[in-house]
Amino acid sequence: MEPGSRPPGRTVAAGLSEDDLDRDEPSGPEIEVIVAAPGWRAAVPRVEAMARRAALAAWAEAGLEAEGGFTVLLADDASIKRLNTDHRGKVKPTNVLSFPGEMPGHLGDIALALGVVRREARANKRRVAAHLAHLVAHGTLHLAGHDHLQAGEARRMEQAEARIMRRLNLPNPWRGMT
Repeated sequence: MEPGSRPPGRTVAAGLSEDDLDRDEPSGPEIEVIVAAPGWRAAVPRVEAMARRAALAAWAEAGLEAEGGFTVLLADDASIKRLNTDHRGKVKPTNVLSFPGEMPGHLGDIALALGVVRREARANKRRVAAHLAHLVAHGTLHLAGHDHLQAGEARRMEQAEARIMRRLNLPNPWRGMT
């Protein structure tokens, strides 16, 4: 286990600090955050807690009961490029990938590319932490069955993401976008 990582199942609900965990463990899926690229810790203070909070807020927004857990992989661009090539046939890194679970109790996996996330945050004048939270929420909504292939679906997903970010006291990622 990476130094500073927490054992699987240690979750942080939206609106709760890690200190609140000592009082009551929030309900929701078990979320394991794997920091495979150490640069994530320099880019986002308490990155594991931020990823868990965003995932739990998105799961709560989806209104589903937790029947297992999922993994959030915080990786580098090369790792995400390999996954994107192998699973989507696109030979480039992308910001976030979601893979639905194929076994009972495993809801799926979400993987994020540090370099892409940093570049997008900088280009949109956003903090890396806020962009990470948005993308984890986006990936979690995919695991919960949301999609954005059609215009109506895309709009509903954007609205859900805006509500999640509001729950996290973070800026709306769609405000100011054209």
